[in-house]
Amino acid sequence: MGETKHSGPVKLPLKPEPKLWASKVPFGLGKVKPHHIRDMLKVAWDNKDNLPYAKRILTQGVCDGCALGVSGLRDQTLRGVHLCTTRLNVLRLNTMPEIKEADLRRDIEDLRKLSSTELRKLGRIPYPLIREPGEGRFRRITWDNAMEKIADKMKRLNPKRFAFYTTSRGITNEVYYTLGKVARFLGTNNIDNASRICHSPSKTALNRSVGVGASTCNYKDWIGTDVLLFWGSVAANNQPVSTKYMYAAKRKGTKIIMINPYHEPAMDEYWVPSIPESALFGTKLADDVYQVNIGGDIAFMHGIMKHWFEMELENPGSALNHTFIKEHVNGLEDLQEKVMQYNWEQLESTSGISKERMLELARLLANSESAVFVWSMGLTQHRFGTDNISQVANLALLRGFLGREHCGLMPIRGHSGVQGSGEMGADPFVLPGGGMDSENRQRVENIWDFEIPKWQGDIVGVSLENALLPDEHERKLSLYYLSGGNFLETMPNPDFVQHCLENIDLRVHQDIILNSSTLVDAKEAVIVLPAMTRYEQIGGGTSTSTERMVYFSPEIKGPRIEEARCEWEIYIDLAQRVKPDESDKIRFEHAQEIRDEIALAAPNYNGIQHLKIRGDLFQWGGAWLCEDGVCPTADGKGNLITVEIPELRKTEGQFYVTTRRGKQFNSMIYDERDPFNAADRDDVLMNEEDAQELGIAEGNPIVVYNQYGMYKGLAKFVPVRKGNIELHWPEGNVVIPQGVYEDFAGIPEYNTAVIVEKADSFYAQKDTKYAEKRVEELELEPS
Repeated sequence: MGETKHSGPVKLPLKPEPKLWASKVPFGLGKVKPHHIRDMLKVAWDNKDNLPYAKRILTQGVCDGCALGVSGLRDQTLRGVHLCTTRLNVLRLNTMPEIKEADLRRDIEDLRKLSSTELRKLGRIPYPLIREPGEGRFRRITWDNAMEKIADKMKRLNPKRFAFYTTSRGITNEVYYTLGKVARFLGTNNIDNASRICHSPSKTALNRSVGVGASTCNYKDWIGTDVLLFWGSVAANNQPVSTKYMYAAKRKGTKIIMINPYHEPAMDEYWVPSIPESALFGTKLADDVYQVNIGGDIAFMHGIMKHWFEMELENPGSALNHTFIKEHVNGLEDLQEKVMQYNWEQLESTSGISKERMLELARLLANSESAVFVWSMGLTQHRFGTDNISQVANLALLRGFLGREHCGLMPIRGHSGVQGSGEMGADPFVLPGGGMDSENRQRVENIWDFEIPKWQGDIVGVSLENALLPDEHERKLSLYYLSGGNFLETMPNPDFVQHCLENIDLRVHQDIILNSSTLVDAKEAVIVLPAMTRYEQIGGGTSTSTERMVYFSPEIKGPRIEEARCEWEIYIDLAQRVKPDESDKIRFEHAQEIRDEIALAAPNYNGIQHLKIRGDLFQWGGAWLCEDGVCPTADGKGNLITVEIPELRKTEGQFYVTTRRGKQFNSMIYDERDPFNAADRDDVLMNEEDAQELGIAEGNPIVVYNQYGMYKGLAKFVPVRKGNIELHWPEGNVVIPQGVYEDFAGIPEYNTAVIVEKADSFYAQKDTKYAEKRVEELELEPS
């Protein structure tokens, strides 16, 4: 933890800087790029029935889009107005009216024909719904009957046979905390959250490397750092407000480096709409791009460190920060031995980066006084995600890029407030204020006044799989209580996921809208409960940004869905119905009471109890975690972690595939065409040379397949590393294997080997066993 406090927002320079312009043509006319003014007008039109309320949300509430933490239209990084299309797209979720009765009464098969985008546009869930086996449509049910059905089922179950899950759809810390407490009160540790499929490896790796699972720095540290390195992160697309920070960094002379298999155009140049100069002429962002193979990041980082160690042999002190390492770091000798055992041929072939290019980055970092490393799904969504992040931490520790201004490790969050999910205890591995160790469990039990179960809870993927266990198994999932989320469009292998969902006795979907998962059958019943948004939450709520800023978002006056209820109140109601004799132990009357208890249960959050009005905020841990190199570990030092280079089982002529995002917010798609590269949702992004070798022309129908599934799309040529292809997520999940999880954090694997063929060639094969024979050539990946 650190003593230095965040110093507040800074001004942008006013004088133009033509050398940074992306184009001399005003507004980038003729270029493939987002059209922000047009998009904003469209959002205004979509919200025309509720414009005053929409305005109050934007000017008074904390953003419920990504986790950059914009409160109203301002943040703690730069002065001025901040507004992005991601936030504007999400806005309609809060202002739209309830679903029309005629749509709710539609046959379930008709509803299933709608995409999740079309389901979303139907409107808000107006009242509790239920659908039992044999019923072709939802029917209305009272809140009391719905809650009694859920409670009665829970009473009859071993707590190991029910589970909770919460997404990050505008979820506040108060909701996360209450759900974490209610789950343990009801006797289960089967509780998980959306970070399991995004940044769970980041938290796990940072904890073992530097002792704390959060960003160690601020967005302000981007502005003026020598090097700002984005690893597997397309922040310009997923966190558009961040482009203002990149612009400010460029104006301070920062070099921006992108490491990604695909040379993403969004990170190359961007037209920042709220900066006049950039809105007119655009801004060049990335100074250099390293196109690493999918899954080749560890080999690349080994190569950088190998260069450093070789530089040290020739000229001691030329690459490593020996003073910092001596005082603040463990494990140098073991790491050096591990790194040096790999030869350059292996490092180059696995990473896809030449020895010479690795040396360029190694020298840049060695000659820099400061650097900030930012990463996202490109590093975490692997079966070796935790090791990926540990390698990033190794780079920072070897150079001393930790615990001071313009330095740090930042897992940039794509969900508003998801940083708080684990910190509030909505996680099978942690409780508020720490892990599930006996000391922390006892501390929290003293606050909660009830015993916390000692058995290990399951992660979301395992909970789903447990639905297929024999009926007599003690962990057979019989009831799944879901607060948001759409597993059909977020988890690998949607057919398998649907099979799991259908084998659960009772599924509860607490949400504001319908999605495709809501429409899947259940063995006994599907119950749908209408929830309030964060702006409707009685007593307001708080959310934690990527940089550990805890913001207060007030309840905002506006129209309401009459029967929608505050999410934390629903959990309390359920708990009191299941255990009425102990209801006094699980009672909250007001959101302020929850914040008061959070301050006790999660010591880092001491200060949350004082957040009461619009604009209130604080940053836990200070401006920089591990300030001056002192880490919250047992000995106060950071740990260098030795990591094996993972085996990528792809033979000659096959491809490695990963998923990417387009014009969307998480799984919610807002446009069928990507504004940065004009790719449609069914396009397969591939290297032109690879395509030519297969006789594929741009626009040709092609088939991507393996032992897990088949994807039919169109070839789209983009500058992606040879041997790699990208499919949009969630559409591409059909070729991703289920049941492959990262060893330490449990994140699903979202990358795999595939075969790519022209569609006419594939379907022309007379041998019906052709595909099976081709798939046999693929080496099975380790499970």
